[in-house]
Amino acid sequence: MLAKVYSSATLGVNAYTVEVEADIQQQLPSFITVGLPDGAVRESKERVTAAIKNSDFVFPSKKVTVNLAPADIRKEGSAFDLPIAVGILAATGQILREQFDDYVMLGELSLDGAIRPVPGVLPMAMHIQKADGFKGVIVSKENASEAAMAQDLPVYPASSLKEVIHFLEDESAIRAFELDVESVFSTARKHDVDFSDVKGQESAKRALEVAAAGGHNIIMIGPPGSGKTMLARRLPTILPDMTVDEALETTKIHSVAGLLPENTPLIAVRPFRSPHHTVSDAGLIGGGRIPKPGEVSLAHHGVLFLDEIAEFHKDVLEVLRQPMEDGQVTLSRATTSLTYPASIMLAAAMNPCPCGYFGDNSHECNCTSASIQRYMSRISGPLLDRIDIHINVPSVKFKELSSEACGEKSEIVRGRVNAARRRQLARFKNEKKIFCNAHMQSKDIREYCKVDEKSKSLLSLAINRQGLSARAYDRILKVARTIADLENIDDIDTTHIAEAIHYRSLDRNLWM
Repeated sequence: MLAKVYSSATLGVNAYTVEVEADIQQQLPSFITVGLPDGAVRESKERVTAAIKNSDFVFPSKKVTVNLAPADIRKEGSAFDLPIAVGILAATGQILREQFDDYVMLGELSLDGAIRPVPGVLPMAMHIQKADGFKGVIVSKENASEAAMAQDLPVYPASSLKEVIHFLEDESAIRAFELDVESVFSTARKHDVDFSDVKGQESAKRALEVAAAGGHNIIMIGPPGSGKTMLARRLPTILPDMTVDEALETTKIHSVAGLLPENTPLIAVRPFRSPHHTVSDAGLIGGGRIPKPGEVSLAHHGVLFLDEIAEFHKDVLEVLRQPMEDGQVTLSRATTSLTYPASIMLAAAMNPCPCGYFGDNSHECNCTSASIQRYMSRISGPLLDRIDIHINVPSVKFKELSSEACGEKSEIVRGRVNAARRRQLARFKNEKKIFCNAHMQSKDIREYCKVDEKSKSLLSLAINRQGLSARAYDRILKVARTIADLENIDDIDTTHIAEAIHYRSLDRNLWM
């Protein structure tokens, strides 16, 4: 007898429907799974066999063939355990109901028949929501809230195989899981840190505000202990508020990677990813036999922070250039090609020299000029060209550290950033790929960043006399446009240009 049950699987951050066909034949006992299964899917026969027997059902002493269609896409993971078990029980007539294909089933089975959670449930639920002919999705209780983020999709949480079979025979056995998405979204929008925690560093705080307002990449240069990492970790708290669509898109990536925190159905704050400098290029942009998202995709709609960027392997840093330019990562393998979103804001920190104390008044630097130049050259020109703001972060003085005064809270700064972003969205409403000033190309800069003669003279002086590179010209204009937006001013003036020039310290001091 043949039975067909439906499941789902992910391909990148998207999902597709999988038909699980179970066929029972009067032949010598065997269990065969076809449809390009990986190791975890092939091992399902052991879990399914034990789960059926320990749930007081009969496993057939016949030939069992399970086909996972479409058969030309490799299947991975343990989410097919539940539909395979249901398909076998349906094919052997142990389920009284004739229709088994009204629901999509996702879940790993333990040997005693309990249903365990699986990764990637959100993108699969969002796919099922758009598909026709299904009454809902059956998942583990741990996955219920994540699946329910796909609104208007009935989600039925089950704890065991026996409970699922009972539900298929009597649909009143399990009530649909209910979740208020807006309530979850508003509750989850909380940060553990705040900008007011940082003592001193007013210039660096201002630079971070400008970076957040325009979506500009930023690098901070300063001695150890000056607060670069502390500032970077608070950068997401002043970025524009996340929309529900952005939150869902970010959550899908973390769900596929299996990194969605427990009891967290939605990532409602902008992610902050800080990989160690020993990370591989595959760990940074994604990869593997079946490509998985890397750190740059996990930071989608948030901040990718590279602490001690000069310590990263140069070839690892170079793979960032294409994602920073395109906002996505394409991973090609012999069997498949997947694209993951990677719209990030890059924040980096580094010491000014190998010992870390070049230019610091309180410590002596013993590095030679040649060693400093070699250290700085670890960051290539093309990568540095994609970083709009370079800011020096000096050591904090004792007077500032011991002060009881608190700086501005993140909420206040974020209010100004949101206002500046609204101005930019209004300005670029007719542009398809521009959502903030950092996205502007050369033709857009000529149109939206026009300056008067006094500002041109100041730019000429900076480039010709202060050693600024020609590639800094566009970056200065984009940052100046953001500074004007923060002040709610339509025209860029010399004060905006002067501040933007100040944010090119690597061009001015150490890089040239």
